[in-house]
Amino acid sequence: MPVTTFLTYTALGLVLGAVYAIAASGLVLTYNTSGIFNFAHGAQAMIGAFTYYQLDVAWDLPAGVALVVVLGVLGPAMGWIQHALIMRGLRDTEQITRIVVTVAIMLGLVALAQWLWDPQEARIPGMLFGVDRTVTVLGVVLRYHEVLCLVIAVALAVGLRVLFNRSRLGVLMRATVDDPDLLSLAGHDPDRVSARAWMLGSTLAVLAGVLITPVIGGPLEANALTLLVVDAFAAALFGRLKSIPLTFLGAIVLGLMNSYLVAYAPSEWTWVGNLRQSLAMIVLFAILILLRHERLRGTATRSRERYEVPTVRRAVVWGGVFVLAVLAFRQIIDPSSVGVLQLGIAFAVIALSQTLLTGYAGELNLAPLAFSAIATLVAFHAGIQGEGLDARMSVGGLVAGVVAAAVTGAIVAVPALRLRGLYLALATLAFGVFVSSMILRDIQEHTLFGKTFAIFPNGNLLFPRLAIGPVDLADDDVFLMVTAVLFAVLGVGLVALRNSGYGRRLAAMKDSPAASAMLGQRLLRLKLTVFALSTAIAGLGGILMSMGLRSVTKEHFVFTMSLSLVMLAVIGGIGYVSGALFGGLIAGAGLTAIVTLLSDTATEHPQFEESLGLVSHIILVGAGLAGIGIAQNPSGILHDVFAAQRRLAKAPEIRYGALAVQCVLYALAWFDVLGTGTFVLLSLVLWLSLPSIGAALRPEKVSGGSARPVPPELIGIDSDYPPGLADRLDEQLGVNALRDRRGVSHAGA
Repeated sequence: MPVTTFLTYTALGLVLGAVYAIAASGLVLTYNTSGIFNFAHGAQAMIGAFTYYQLDVAWDLPAGVALVVVLGVLGPAMGWIQHALIMRGLRDTEQITRIVVTVAIMLGLVALAQWLWDPQEARIPGMLFGVDRTVTVLGVVLRYHEVLCLVIAVALAVGLRVLFNRSRLGVLMRATVDDPDLLSLAGHDPDRVSARAWMLGSTLAVLAGVLITPVIGGPLEANALTLLVVDAFAAALFGRLKSIPLTFLGAIVLGLMNSYLVAYAPSEWTWVGNLRQSLAMIVLFAILILLRHERLRGTATRSRERYEVPTVRRAVVWGGVFVLAVLAFRQIIDPSSVGVLQLGIAFAVIALSQTLLTGYAGELNLAPLAFSAIATLVAFHAGIQGEGLDARMSVGGLVAGVVAAAVTGAIVAVPALRLRGLYLALATLAFGVFVSSMILRDIQEHTLFGKTFAIFPNGNLLFPRLAIGPVDLADDDVFLMVTAVLFAVLGVGLVALRNSGYGRRLAAMKDSPAASAMLGQRLLRLKLTVFALSTAIAGLGGILMSMGLRSVTKEHFVFTMSLSLVMLAVIGGIGYVSGALFGGLIAGAGLTAIVTLLSDTATEHPQFEESLGLVSHIILVGAGLAGIGIAQNPSGILHDVFAAQRRLAKAPEIRYGALAVQCVLYALAWFDVLGTGTFVLLSLVLWLSLPSIGAALRPEKVSGGSARPVPPELIGIDSDYPPGLADRLDEQLGVNALRDRRGVSHAGA
């Protein structure tokens, strides 16, 4: 009997590993032909699984016809559209931009699936050929569906191996990454070759989605299925995103580990279910740490990202303007909306950690909310004083939570210090999924050193607010202003840090780690300190968020929320403090306010419920897909807004007039002539259209270009070489004087 049990679970592990291998092979294929790691791979698999269910079960089409549609039409179509409309525009962009674009596709597809297929309805797909068609091997009963998974995996392993190493198409695919320009000179079209690879990779993702849910069991669910295929990331990294055989080996090992954990874990291990969900991410993190690290390299090509650092004085002025704007806005909004604004500013504080880490230092963290969760848990367990309505968070608890986040960031960073770019992003993603799936799901009581405790008791933390002497943040208005002041102070502090010697070292490390190391900079120390500082800021923002919510669940820290926040900060401009504000307000306040408004309107006007629901879904899908546009503008939308506003530098009367109009709009909102939403919309339209208005009213003063000169190191990159540049360079370098001396010496001779 034990032998039969072992063989049974081994067979199940092999089947699961085979599906992982199919999914991972698609990742390896697209990465090898484009240099882009497709974070949307799991979402594509999810769309394929839902579509197959719709065709086969809901519409009762034959299984063969449904497979032909999803594998012959849907899969290739998604891959071709993804490449033609998005991926081909990602050349000369930084890694964070490439990641954000694929993350945007993932979030958009998840929102689309939740729109098209109601999450409240259970959809349980059946196995291909049914559950009664079985075969017995060594006493183990396998269904035809499971056998098919194994056969397809073996065929793919052999086929892709031959494709990459023995076929002309495989050589062309690898050449599209190595040197697309040289491939073009040889008479081939790199875009066409890459498009074929994306079509095949997307089809493999769809195939994995169709196969995996019947193997795992349970109903189709958009987030869970997306995360399930994300587990294949570990298998892809096992093969260094290059080797198909090693990728398949890693997938089989991962499947067997998962199966054996179910079979042989002691029954008293109540956390085994959580461990299964995070097992792939633990393996992924371990693989990344054990990988042989790449050598430091200089910047081979200039990316298209451009960020301008303001002076500290200007940052102080704008920080004050922000605090006054929050105070003024509070006077015209409903008291019930204060909490939404608080949440938006708290998310903006968390996003500031990305400005420091990614915008200034070029390092990646795809799970800022994981560190916010760590800070929240530590503050909750260590800092609550009093009981019931009198309970308050202590300063000591706040400090302990922030320090815990910083220490955790340092601990995570220490083994990952030699990682960079994509590998570092995947390491932080793995940590974020581990926190969401393992730590935040742990509601069981544990006993340690004679003390009984639960990490996340009852799955819901009642989180009180801070009290500092006479200042009690239980008052919503006080808490709002304190949060706004904290954001302003942190923002000014980051600008001051960027203008310091430390900030310049971070910028040098971002631009060229090899050159920085050659100049004697200690890159490991720089990475460690910037990780600790950024995660401390994320921890502070997480505590502010928890105090604003008062009641916190694990859903507030899910990894998809982290990805959304990172994406929105990049859309705004990851190198700007204002970009963090944009991302935080949209993620924490904007979308919530819009969806709530539409829901309330539908309740008041039932006749428009269907139309308003449609608008709500369109907004959520659009918000998820918004990051796609960053491929065309990798510096963020605020970069263009700032450039446009600088054109008004010589026409201050235009800005004074706009301020007067703004005051009129505020007065109308104060007297309830305008609603809050209308006031915000009109204010945005006013300031965004101001450069065009200025150009129409003062064309002689408002120029078409930026009033700020291009930095010397970017001449020839961001602008054409100006006339006389060579002569000015000769003059500044003393070349003309050297020529004159040589001319005199020759004349004397």
